[in-house]
Amino acid sequence: MNDLCADIGYKSVNHVGEQLCGDHVDVVEQGDNSTVVVLADGLGSGVKASILSTLTSKIISTMMAEGLPIEECVETIAATLPVCSLRGVAYSTFTIIHLINNESAELIQYDNPSVIFIRDEKVTDYPKTEMNIGGKKIYRSLIKLRENDIFVAMSDGCPHAGIGLSLNFGWKLSDIAEFMESISGVGYTAKTLSTILVDECNKLYGGEPGDDATACVVKIRKRVPMNLLFGPPSNRDDCDRMMSLFFSKAGKHIICGGTTSTIASKYLRKPLKTTLKFESPEIPPIAEIEGVDLVTEGVITVNKVLFYAKNHLADNEEYSNWGFKRDGASLISRLLFEEATDINFFVGRAINPAHQNPDLPINFSIKMNLVKELSECLKRMGKKIKVSYF
Repeated sequence: MNDLCADIGYKSVNHVGEQLCGDHVDVVEQGDNSTVVVLADGLGSGVKASILSTLTSKIISTMMAEGLPIEECVETIAATLPVCSLRGVAYSTFTIIHLINNESAELIQYDNPSVIFIRDEKVTDYPKTEMNIGGKKIYRSLIKLRENDIFVAMSDGCPHAGIGLSLNFGWKLSDIAEFMESISGVGYTAKTLSTILVDECNKLYGGEPGDDATACVVKIRKRVPMNLLFGPPSNRDDCDRMMSLFFSKAGKHIICGGTTSTIASKYLRKPLKTTLKFESPEIPPIAEIEGVDLVTEGVITVNKVLFYAKNHLADNEEYSNWGFKRDGASLISRLLFEEATDINFFVGRAINPAHQNPDLPINFSIKMNLVKELSECLKRMGKKIKVSYF
């Protein structure tokens, strides 16, 4: 097995006036190192399109994850989707990116804009085999994966952006490919790349999209471990064991909490250097310990990281805040969301006497819930998470 993994991110904007998106993306893991990603675009827009695309993506991703052939998946879709009484057809176009053992990618494309493949920061052609399944022309490709390969799948709302407005014939696929190529080497995550593309489409629509527009980006990268220590252990005798396990792990080390950082300072026999420099009025300042990559305050900072994580999974509008600022929450967010692929949480169960003040909105259960919710958000970002309690 190689040490590659997939960073997957997507974003959509709805047709103007519609509450539901007619596009749907589904990601299903197939064991530890294989994943099925499906982007489906339902016919039309609104509720009907949303149902069509959701059904299509759910059925295909589930069936393929179970190892069933594409022929069976397409036949099942054809037999399952309701027929539109107006047009007499019922289908949802789809793009499938099947990552196999993080070694190869199988692309299966039906009527969506062609997947853009970027390798070594250059748009690269790839072979396609034409298949005919149930009267539908489907293209299949198999590509051996390399680090930093990028796949950009989209619904037709992206190349249609700007038709009759800023562009006579829309944003051509070749122009979108050139645009994505220009930002491919910057180091953005898949989520950020998809956000940049869809936001650009929205601008071309003048903020009033004439179609649902969705972009899904898959970026191949090497695994990067990260370790976060949050809170002292419930038993003081476990301090050395907790610190020993934490610092023995490969990757960067983040410590959250005043008491926790004091314990780490004693364990490492290095001074804890504090500062009163507030980078943000709502986030306490960071500190420094030699041998630790980042030292921050505890609950308030982690709560802000959780807020950023939830937004990152939704519309990602807070990126301009955490993506560039130097406060503790922004620094943790960049490390966890953009850099890390495998995250180890070391969580102390000690009850902080300072948090028992009835005037403070902080208690032990809130701290545990922070860890639980943040872990769930990071899993949804495709991170591998391990939580150890002390």
